[in-house]
Amino acid sequence: MGILKFLATACLATLIPSASALLAFPGAEGFGRNAVGGRTGSVYHVTNLDDSGAGSFRDAVSKSNRIVVFDVGGTIKISSRIAVSKNIYIAGQTAPGNGITVYGNGMSFSNANDAIVRYIRFRMGKGGDKGKDGITIAEGSTMIFDHVSAAWGRDETFSINGAVHNVTIQNTIIGQGLETHSCGGLMQSDYGISLFRNLYIDNKTRNPKVKGMNDFQNNVIYNWGGGGAYIAGDSDGQSYANIVKNYFISGPSSSVSAFTRGNANFHGYISENYYDSNKDGTLNGSPLCTEASCYGGLDIQKSRFDYPGPGKVLSAPDALAYVLKNVGANFPARDDVDKGLVAEVQSYGKKGELISDENASSAKSLESGMTVTAATDSDGDGIPNAWEEAHGLNSHDASDAMKISSSGYVNIEVYLNSLVPSS
Repeated sequence: MGILKFLATACLATLIPSASALLAFPGAEGFGRNAVGGRTGSVYHVTNLDDSGAGSFRDAVSKSNRIVVFDVGGTIKISSRIAVSKNIYIAGQTAPGNGITVYGNGMSFSNANDAIVRYIRFRMGKGGDKGKDGITIAEGSTMIFDHVSAAWGRDETFSINGAVHNVTIQNTIIGQGLETHSCGGLMQSDYGISLFRNLYIDNKTRNPKVKGMNDFQNNVIYNWGGGGAYIAGDSDGQSYANIVKNYFISGPSSSVSAFTRGNANFHGYISENYYDSNKDGTLNGSPLCTEASCYGGLDIQKSRFDYPGPGKVLSAPDALAYVLKNVGANFPARDDVDKGLVAEVQSYGKKGELISDENASSAKSLESGMTVTAATDSDGDGIPNAWEEAHGLNSHDASDAMKISSSGYVNIEVYLNSLVPSS
């Protein structure tokens, strides 16, 4: 045990930025908490819902060092995959109306170093390429995804697998991976993935499948299928994971236990995970036993791995309440798809389905119209006039958006942070 912890800690010492480094945003946690985004670059306005061309989302993320703001809300239908460049901040919280959905052939964040992604929906769908992930990361470093809604992957829905360093996924929905694969996703990296307060829902398997260095805390997993919920490695590779105060709830499709395929190579610290397996429509789960048999046979550790965890760890029941209220792209409001998924969880075993076509889903509605209601921004710097004037900035000087404030963030980041809660 001492050797295992030493190895994990020694690896961390070379990978984790200084705790004094500026957070990506207030409330950023875990391995990816110090992502820089477009702080040293420029502001790009998404002005239409087109698949490509000037003012499109695809064009916005095609070049590095940009803070991407949205002057429109609605659904962007894409015909081919979008690859995101380095040092991009996707500020979905700026979209008017009910926010932004990117619908179609999927997203690649491979080598999108220092990405910050907040309050946006990525949904692939049956029209996407067979065998492709909804969101994929195969390499790169220091990324954070916060309040993202990911659904309808053809292979995995949100997958990290490769030489990927320091990534956080927090407050995010990963759901309804399409049959026949129907996977939440791989979370496989030897260099640090944090998963905090997420909802995995209606995926047959891989909710998630974990290998390597992983911190899995305060998540909710609902209605997995016969492939299983949390899959502990199932390989010869060594894994070191914290599995702390998560809530597993069986749904109509669940036919196997919450934890499967652990072995002696998967070293897990476990604490107060809850399991409600009876599908009776009432939340009445209880703590899992602390024996290896309750965790698919993984190698249970006595001490928590020293990873950069959440500032506050909730009890599993409190985590469930938090997730149901806050998870996904919920600013300014959840859309019908996410509302439907949350309602499934609240049925506590009675509702939920594995789907092969997003149009067959009971929560299939997609927002489609374009809403142009962005507040007046005379200098086009991404900060509305009213906010600039209230905070001592010049609404006719575009250069002040990218000036460093006393907080260490550039002024537009201060504005973006003010739009949404800090946790």
